[in-house]
This record gives sequence, C-alpha cells and structure tokens, in this order.
Amino acid sequence: MQFVPFEDGIEVIGLAVRSVLDGFSQFAVLASAYLLDEGIGRPGPSGVAHLELDAWYSQQAWLLCFQQISKQLGDGVVTQIGMAIPRNAAFPQGTQDIHSALKSLDVAYHMNHRKHGRPMFDPGTGHMEEGIGHYGYEPVPGQRRIITVCATPYPCAFDMGLLMSLCRRYERSVRVTHDEKKPCRKTGGPHCTYVITW
Repeated sequence: MQFVPFEDGIEVIGLAVRSVLDGFSQFAVLASAYLLDEGIGRPGPSGVAHLELDAWYSQQAWLLCFQQISKQLGDGVVTQIGMAIPRNAAFPQGTQDIHSALKSLDVAYHMNHRKHGRPMFDPGTGHMEEGIGHYGYEPVPGQRRIITVCATPYPCAFDMGLLMSLCRRYERSVRVTHDEKKPCRKTGGPHCTYVITW
C-alpha cells in the first residue's frame, strides 16, 4: 500500500477536527490557538475555538496544525489527539470486535472526509473515492495479531493513538507497536506499519 500524495479539495468533518480540542484535555484554549492559526473554526467567547461539528474544514490546514503541535509540543500530544478520534469521528455501525473495528477503519476514514464537496465514501453504493490513502487490515491466521499499514498523510503518532484507542474498546490488553523494520512517514517513508496484538 502506497501513500497517495496530498490533493487539493480535501476536507475533514468538524466532528473529527474536534479531536484536537479533546486531545489537549484541560488545555483547550492552547489547542484552539493552533486551530485558529490555521483558519479552522472561529474564536469563541471563552477563547476556545468554536467548531461546527457538521461543517467541513480544510485537510491541509488540519495537517499544518498537526505539524505545529508536533514541532512545538511533541508527538505525545499528537498521540492524544489520535486517541480522541474514535470518540468523535463517525464510524460504521455493526462493529462488534477488534477485527470488525479495524476492518471498518478505512471506511470510517473515508466517511469523515470529502473531496470537492462530495463524501469520499458512499454507504449506499459502497463506492470509495481515492485521494487520501488507506488504513490496511491484515489478520495473521491462527494468532491474536493484526497488521495495519497506514498510508495516509496523517502523522505516525496520530495513527498510533487512533489505533490504540479503537482497539482498546474491544481488547483491554491490546498492544500497538510500530514495526521499526518497515518505513515510517516520520522519516520520509510512504507509510507506517503497526503490529496489533492482544
């Protein structure tokens, strides 16, 4: 699976963008500064960015927000934002276990993005629009192990948090590790590979 280079015209639903505020927890005003600096949301009376949850925001601006957070505060905060995604973003109904959750992750990813004003996943037809990369799902037969290759424009630390949070909904003892023998987006690779065990 190869990462698809960034495309213009991609937007993210406000519900998912709210994860930045949740990831900062009690420091929502600081999180708001990063969002507002990139033109995401509008200033609220308490200093916290106001986001319309059903509005769409520039993916490019959101990615720039991640870059600044990582550069100034470190990857730990980016991981916390990723951990907030399953609480905020739309996911397909019917996930019952770690396998169905990870198998549906790529659909959920596309449901929360649109391209040139059109949703990137149509639940009626099952059509998925290309342009933002993918989250892979490869179960290892006979083992409690799943390999996930993430070829998206999002940071490695973000995906680590997202995977940990999503998987812990179903398996409390889950471990998510980055396969250090494989490429990493943080060092210019086209994707990252995560090994999920429980």
